[in-house]
Amino acid sequence: MPPVPHPGTDLALYVHWPYCARICPYCDFNVVRDRGRVEEQAALVEAILADMEAQGLLTGPRRLASIFFGGGTPSLMAPEAVAAVIDRARTLFPPRGAIEITLEANPTDAEAARFAALAAAGINRLSMGVQALDDAALAFLGRNHSADEARRAVAVAARAFPRLSIDLIYVRPDQTVDDWRVELAGAIDMGFEHVSPYQLTIEPTTAFGRAVARGAWTPPDEDRSAALYETTQTVLEAAGFDAYEVSNHARGAAARSAHNLHVWRGGDYLGLGPGAHGRLTLQGARTATVAQRGIGAYVAGVAAGTPWSEREVQSDRDAAEEKVLLGLRTIEGVARADLAALGRTEAAEPLAGLIADGFLAVEADRVRATAAGRPVLDGVLRALLV
Repeated sequence: MPPVPHPGTDLALYVHWPYCARICPYCDFNVVRDRGRVEEQAALVEAILADMEAQGLLTGPRRLASIFFGGGTPSLMAPEAVAAVIDRARTLFPPRGAIEITLEANPTDAEAARFAALAAAGINRLSMGVQALDDAALAFLGRNHSADEARRAVAVAARAFPRLSIDLIYVRPDQTVDDWRVELAGAIDMGFEHVSPYQLTIEPTTAFGRAVARGAWTPPDEDRSAALYETTQTVLEAAGFDAYEVSNHARGAAARSAHNLHVWRGGDYLGLGPGAHGRLTLQGARTATVAQRGIGAYVAGVAAGTPWSEREVQSDRDAAEEKVLLGLRTIEGVARADLAALGRTEAAEPLAGLIADGFLAVEADRVRATAAGRPVLDGVLRALLV
């Protein structure tokens, strides 16, 4: 059983590996094509290790809560580099016991061949970007794997890692409720314990954003999006998956992402790697950091002692608002005291109205989003905080 987390004192690590075999048309993350940049990648690993040590000097002695390798495609990272990051983190921030160490991967046959080595390096939870189990949908999404490859990779991962999660993308053009119900049921049969189903979001700076802007295709309307969302909740709940966060479902509490929960609960975390965001308590103040975005700029910045492009001490109000924004996404909700610190009480608008309309509920000393409030949470948060 993992140790009890201490979000107020323990420290998580997010490691951003920006390289991808190809850039997906919906992706607006800080990524680049992986084209044999061997020397650059070796320099980036050294910079990540040095950045971790430098930030450790700022934070002082802390316990390690979790590690999350994201990207990009960190399963393309050399297993020995993954092991070096994990070993350095354990040395700098001794954990209280066994911790969750997650790595994101794609389900190509080539990446699946590396799973055993990544497990040996210390990864104990894999988050796999399956995205769809329909070959036409995968081609539309720009993925470089097939549905059969995804099924094979999940089977390999289930043998290599104690914990396994998959990502799926829905609300795709022309996707029907019946098609999604069948696809989702087929995914559940693969045997993972955690799933993150995300609605396809069109960002203007992406290839999809440009295609929609010129009228090449049209996203589903709000009614179909809502119907697909409801289908997602119904099918997963019937299969034993609890929606413990708006876009995360787990079979039991032990299967929930410890790293994400640490972040959603307001815990500190280091952001390591190009463009990585972090949240640290430094000299008693909650501080938001953003690393230099370019790979070369990040490596040079770490060497010069300036790894961050942004470092902002949050006001008490900004920190409290961020805690509410993250906390209301989870089934735990937020403490009434967190809302009271923002001047929000059940006796006055806007909180009173959101409760009366059934979007938020108060239970004991916590406020949480209801089943009606979760699908429209962005609007609820705007009404609550603006």
